[in-house]
Amino acid sequence: MLGYWKYLEKSDPEVYAIIQREEHRQQSMLEMIASENHASPAVLVVAGSCLTNKYAEGLPGKRYYGGCEHIDEVETLAIERCKQLFGCEHANVQPHSGSQANMAVYLSQLEPGDTVVAMSLDHGGHLSHGMKLNFSGKFYHFVHYGVRKDTETIDYDQIAQLTAEHKPKLVVCGGSAYPREIDFPRIADIAHAHGAKVMADIAHISGLVAAGLHSDPVAVCEFVTSTTHKTLRGPRAGTVMCKKEFAKAINSAVFPGLQGGPLCHVIAAKAVAFAEAMTPEFKSYAEQIIRNCRMLCEELLKKGFRLVTGGSDNHLLLVDLRSYNADLTGVMAETWLHDAGIVVNKNLIPFDPRPSSECSGIRIGTPAVTTRGLKEVHMKLIADWIDLTLKSGGDDKIVSMVRNETAELARSYPLPG
Repeated sequence: MLGYWKYLEKSDPEVYAIIQREEHRQQSMLEMIASENHASPAVLVVAGSCLTNKYAEGLPGKRYYGGCEHIDEVETLAIERCKQLFGCEHANVQPHSGSQANMAVYLSQLEPGDTVVAMSLDHGGHLSHGMKLNFSGKFYHFVHYGVRKDTETIDYDQIAQLTAEHKPKLVVCGGSAYPREIDFPRIADIAHAHGAKVMADIAHISGLVAAGLHSDPVAVCEFVTSTTHKTLRGPRAGTVMCKKEFAKAINSAVFPGLQGGPLCHVIAAKAVAFAEAMTPEFKSYAEQIIRNCRMLCEELLKKGFRLVTGGSDNHLLLVDLRSYNADLTGVMAETWLHDAGIVVNKNLIPFDPRPSSECSGIRIGTPAVTTRGLKEVHMKLIADWIDLTLKSGGDDKIVSMVRNETAELARSYPLPG
């Protein structure tokens, strides 16, 4: 690979320089966006391999192009590894993203205008779960449930009420900003009692599910979708799993329904990531993600921050900034922390009085820093730095001091490879 980089430096110094700057940014900062991670060197190498040259429309053994014999091998390997990792009956590893995995389920099971019950975006759901500007909200009729105001946890009674009232074809569960374990069997029981199928979107928690550290939706839900790059720590892409009876419909929805030729190099990188996720080392890693997140929660609570639901069961936490500083917005906190070397994202909190352009919260995740080797003791440091930065109101001297300390920690724990 070193030869390729030297070639790029000569052939396109502008792109080379941008990549070098981005690598420096990642190396020198603490990535704490819950949906981000650092892929292994093996995943990166395979994702940049010669497999990117090959067109392979169709499925293994049923391609529309010649010369796919080795692509068939690697895609079959990815499928079998995905099935083994998650214990699913069928897997399609071609979706380019988690949103397209979700779209494949919708296309295979719904007609335009059909009703779906799903978690609202502002309570922790996802854009592809019926947000009105997203394809899902434009093509289908989504009815949204949320969290209880008193506990800020999923309102399962509301799911039951909406499902009984609206008789949806599909109930969607899972989200992008929900810090507690999801009771998939309970949601499945509610949906099935009213003749609906269930899609569990485990994009955020798939690594924890694979490691046996979260409730498993595969046995109780007809469809399970995921990205492969968050807690699973693979390439940026998606996958969709289903019961065997829906295999043909899902395959047809992916191709030719949604996509043309799959990204063969990314499918191969998924195969590598699935294998990595089956190792004892990965389970230890996933356990450390949760320990780090819980420690960070404890330390932030001590400093007067309010956390949505009071804590976390998984890899992420949501900080409600209003009780810490009524004038502090998510945008302000994100900006100041970024300048201090801690990368988080502004995020709506349930029942947020502010618009999404400002937000009253920030979302923080531990997968990427855990990949670098950080442990509980470092979460205490990070909590101190978050408190110091935000309490200072973005003071340049304080932010600069914290930036030096976060950079020193980052240098001590370099990126994989």
